[in-house]
Amino acid sequence: MTRAVLTLNAGSSSLKVSLFPEVGEVPLASGLADKIGPEGVLTLKDAEGQPVAASGDLSTHAGAMAAVIDGFRAHWPELDLVAIGHRVVHGGADRDAPAPVTEALLAELEALSPFAPLHQPHNLAGIRAAMAAFPGVPQVACFDTAFHRNQPFVNDTFALPREMYAEGVRRYGFHGLSYEYIANELARTAPQLSIGRVVVAHLGNGASMCGIVNGRSVSSTMGFSALDGLPMGTRCGQVDPGVLLYLMDQKGMTAAEITDLLYRKSGLLGLSGLSNDMRTLETAGTPEAMQAIDYFTFRCQREVGAMAAALGGIDALVFCGGIGENSRLIRARICERLGWMGIEVDHAKNAANDRVISTHLARTTAMVIPTNEELVIARAARAAVGLQEAAE
Repeated sequence: MTRAVLTLNAGSSSLKVSLFPEVGEVPLASGLADKIGPEGVLTLKDAEGQPVAASGDLSTHAGAMAAVIDGFRAHWPELDLVAIGHRVVHGGADRDAPAPVTEALLAELEALSPFAPLHQPHNLAGIRAAMAAFPGVPQVACFDTAFHRNQPFVNDTFALPREMYAEGVRRYGFHGLSYEYIANELARTAPQLSIGRVVVAHLGNGASMCGIVNGRSVSSTMGFSALDGLPMGTRCGQVDPGVLLYLMDQKGMTAAEITDLLYRKSGLLGLSGLSNDMRTLETAGTPEAMQAIDYFTFRCQREVGAMAAALGGIDALVFCGGIGENSRLIRARICERLGWMGIEVDHAKNAANDRVISTHLARTTAMVIPTNEELVIARAARAAVGLQEAAE
């Protein structure tokens, strides 16, 4: 019998999955159901990267879930799921740890959907699909906001009337599962750095930074929503609220149109007029593509400085995420104007994608650590069913 933990990350048109053994940190399989709908595509691979045969109705999240499980069961006929862990973008103001899924919790999380309208409903749809498919299996919700919930008040609020803070209009921060993994990985591999002042740059189609002291979040570039802070693939990042008032008052744009603009048509795509993919922009050579890269790197430099100020200094800068882990150019560009805070890149190490990319004389360590949100979710699911000690 193959006892395993399933992790799920449900997006608007995708379902990312990993299947972890009951004990161990290397997944048995992973995969993605993408473009869920009439053109849905499912790809599953085992631990060696070999395809796991799978097919089915990918028109809905429930159908995609069934296709994934059918593929896993065909490959592991005696598959026994002991727990299922879910990524949930928004856990609200009080949730600072994973929680078992109950109907009461689902109602609580559904009430948060207006705070994360493009993410939360799909996360919850994934949970309900899993509950329907596995009615007796414990389900665990893991929140992207939880890692940031104990930040100082000054980093948790806006300068708005206090009653709005009480109503939930505050800085939540996101990408918390990624930051939790990096904090734990530093504690395991670089304990002296982990107790210091670390800025983690999660750079990908979604991008943010987090200032961490002794493994705890102190400040984040993302705020009330997953729009704030750094520019992203299609999201705008920081923007003057007056721009939104202008769009409503002078351009007559509706809330839905502004939402579409800020979430889907801005960022690298909007600036370049070409693509939201940094790899495409790096090779395009157009003036607009170069300006998009310039803006992205400038904003990253600016936010590293802001995070260092919030921490009272900086001991390490860690890159993760699709761009942070893979783009040698972007890492070098970001670091090139940060020598004043002791960051100095060894270009040979950076080109080789080494774990430490700073020179041996640099006062501040620069690192590349691939993140692993799925493992954080798997650990939480194991702990929920009493497997924590066995897993460790």
